[in-house]
This record gives sequence, C-alpha cells and structure tokens, in this order.
Amino acid sequence: MNSPVFPGVPDLFSQARQCLLTPCGLDDSHLRTILGRIMTRRVDYADLYFQYARFESWSLDEGMVKAGSFHIDQGVGVRALYGEKTAFAYSDDITLAALTDAAASVRAIGGSGQDAKEIGGQRLGEATSLDARPLPPPLYAAADPLTSLPAEAKVRLLERLESFARAADPRVRQVMAGLAGEWKVVLVAASDGRLAADVRPLVRVSLSVIVEDKGRREQGSAGGGGRLDYAYFSDARLQDYAEKAVRQAVINLDARPAPAGVMDVVLGPGWPGILLHEAVGHGLEGDFNRKGSSVFSGRVGERVAAPGVTVIDDGSLPERRGSLSIDDEGQPTQATTLIEDGILRRYLQDGLNARLLGVPPTGNGRRESFAHLPLPRMTNTYMLAGEHAPEEIIRSVKKGIYAANFGGGQVDITSGKFVFSMNEAYLIEDGKVTAPIKGATLIGNGPEAMTRITRIGNDMALDTGVGSCGKEGQSVPVGVGLPTLRLDGITVGGTSL
Repeated sequence: MNSPVFPGVPDLFSQARQCLLTPCGLDDSHLRTILGRIMTRRVDYADLYFQYARFESWSLDEGMVKAGSFHIDQGVGVRALYGEKTAFAYSDDITLAALTDAAASVRAIGGSGQDAKEIGGQRLGEATSLDARPLPPPLYAAADPLTSLPAEAKVRLLERLESFARAADPRVRQVMAGLAGEWKVVLVAASDGRLAADVRPLVRVSLSVIVEDKGRREQGSAGGGGRLDYAYFSDARLQDYAEKAVRQAVINLDARPAPAGVMDVVLGPGWPGILLHEAVGHGLEGDFNRKGSSVFSGRVGERVAAPGVTVIDDGSLPERRGSLSIDDEGQPTQATTLIEDGILRRYLQDGLNARLLGVPPTGNGRRESFAHLPLPRMTNTYMLAGEHAPEEIIRSVKKGIYAANFGGGQVDITSGKFVFSMNEAYLIEDGKVTAPIKGATLIGNGPEAMTRITRIGNDMALDTGVGSCGKEGQSVPVGVGLPTLRLDGITVGGTSL
C-alpha cells in the first residue's frame, strides 16, 4: 500500500534533536560516547530510547465536561543485551550525567570490569558511529493534534456528540463521552550505528450510552480515531458513533437469553477481529515461541488454520491506530504474513528475539514508554478477505449465532484456550438473522478454532481505531481487522439451553 504524502512534514531527525537533545545540551557525539561506554566485551547490543510525550483527555457525563487532564512525560531508557540477558535503566532526567549513570548501571549488571573487545579493528568500549539512515515515508503528519483545536472547541465536540446520541432515541438516559490525544517524539540511537526518529500523533473519541425502557436498562458503546488530529472527528463521524452506540443499546433492550451449546457461529467484519488478535496473534509473538511457551511454538511450515486463512500484521498502514513509521527499536515497520493459506510462515520479532533465533526482525519491537523494555508486539493484525458474500455465509447456517461485536475476553497463550463475551449478537435461524440475544460467550481454543473456519467473507474491514493491547504490564495502541467468517462447531456459553 502506498503511503500518502504529508506536505510540510519537517525533517524528523531535526525535530527529534530539537525536542529531546538540544534543550538538554546534548548532541550525537554524546550519544556515541554513552554507547561506547556500555559496549564492554560481554555486551552484544545497546540502545538509547529518548521520548517526549504530551497527553490530554476530556470526559463528559450528565451533560457537562466534568474532567480533563494534561501531562507531559519525557525521559530516556538505556538498554544493553548480553545473550538472553537484558540490563535496563531509565531516567526522566535527560542530561549527560543521567545518561552516564544509566550507562554505568546497565554495564554493571552484565559486564562490569570486563575489558573492551576488539571486533574488526574497532574497540567496542570506545565511541561508536551513528548514522541517520533514510527513514521510510511518513505514515502520518507530524503536527501536534493537541493544538489542532482550542479548549472551547474540544468541549463543544463532546457536547455535539452527546446531542447526537440523545437525538438518536428518546430512551437514552445517560451519555458518557471522552476525547483523548497524544503527541510523542522518539529518538533511537543504537550500538549498531542506527539512528532513527519518529513523531507520532494519536487521537481517540469514545462514547457509551445507557438506554432504559420499562425498567430495563442496557448499554452500548462506539468510538474511533487514529494517528490524525481532531479534525478527523467531523459531525458526520460523530453522528455515526452516536447512532452505532444507541442502536447497540436499544437492540439489547429486546434481547432474549443466549442459548448454550456447540453450534455454528458467524463473526461480523471489523472489530470481531479482536478474537484473532487475542486467540492467535499473541501466540505468534517471538518471545513466547523462542521460550517454547506458545501453542504455536516450533510449528513454522505446518498447517495451523483452514485453507484460505491468511493472517497479516501490518504496522505500515497510513494513519491507523496501530501503525508506526518505525518501531521502538528504530526498525521500519512492515507487512508481515504470519499465516498464509492456513500455513504458519513466521512469528513477530523484536531485535532481541530475532537475534537469538537467527531470523530478521519484523519491526514489531514496541514499548509503552521510555520506562519500559521493548517486547515483540502486534500492530494492525487482520485476516485477508475471501470469496464469499456475507449474505451467502449467513444463508448457509441453519441454526447458529451471528456475533456482530465483542466485549472483553481472556486467553491462555500456552494452551490457546479463550473466552470472549459478545456485546451484540443474534440468532441465525434457517439462514436468517433473527432475534437479538444477551449473555453469549464464545469458548474455544485458538488454533482449533482457526481450523473450523469454513467460509471467509469478501468484506474485510479494519476496526474504527479503539484498540489497546496489554502485555507484561504495558499497554500500546493496536488495530484489528476481519472479514465475515463462519466457524463450525464452536462452544457457546449462554444462559439457556
């Protein structure tokens, strides 16, 4: 996919240096010196990760914007790798003294007192060279979204969103809305000479509504965003969020108890791809597979899904929530085919696990902030479309469930077992979507479920930009996508038989 052209995008290296180094009296020569001090004879690799980030959030409840927050987060993470061992230190003080102390700390963990080692005539204990290598075309504008609207306009945006929700149905009793934005500047300097920079915008609107009728109350939610500014949230888009949230809540007012048992299930396009993300994607991350703790470990080249199933993780999609021009190790992101026509092809790799496994990194080294270590993480994970029309897939089911939207879920990476709740689902009876149901859960095993896919729709859609992924206490923004799917013989937990 070709990247769009963003007029007026400044030189990212200059912007990162001016934001992160110049105010602190630092330049590239200081970074070379710090890296040189880390690179003792037992050190395989070292890097410095500088970050400056501005965050804000606004929330509306009971017709008023009652809360708002703004904060700035900046600092540097210093890392050294010794085989499978990692030494890490960080500081929210970006100064030469802080960098020197952090370098001494990580060196002490794995290589204190060791002599520098000569490799190719270069003493790794001395300053290394840094090369500002060409960056890939930007996937998003570098402008700060927090400044794209004045405070009064941000309040009015939430008020308009509330008015659209209340106008959608007279049974709306409560509206809760949120607006959030961030602007992050990162600079990565590594002992292999890599110098990389990125400037990352991110915005999101969230909406939750409660409707009431005849004493019964139900909730619906919607929202979206991406690596854009607040101009993305036009009135037409806000109205779409409002109508979706209200429709979901109103439908559940008439929902009957969900059946339970083994049955055929059809997943809708878009956000139901969260099932793919959780039940399959995490199991394909490199650290779990290097350690042998994933159900997919050692299975590259084997069939792990039904024919026709192709799963891709792509961090290079323009302006998507899960996209990054470079990952948090300075590697360009890419489209990585994980499963091709049902065959497992590769895992998602950060630099550490790729080096230990002897494979190239895939640009999936991600971290929540400078105070966290990078881990192999998903970006935008989706399944390619198939050949079947969604209506044809539904007509093929005599009795089953149509899952239009999912809520929360739990997955065990080692066994692949998952449990997901459906927050919008319907019965399928004689090939038609009929009554809405409530309380349905999808229960199964990720790899097994992938083999039970019998029809793949031609309507692949990405989610609207609301996903976040947690791993080892770190949260990062992600995207998911899915076409309509038919899965045969899946266990559904419900409230009736």
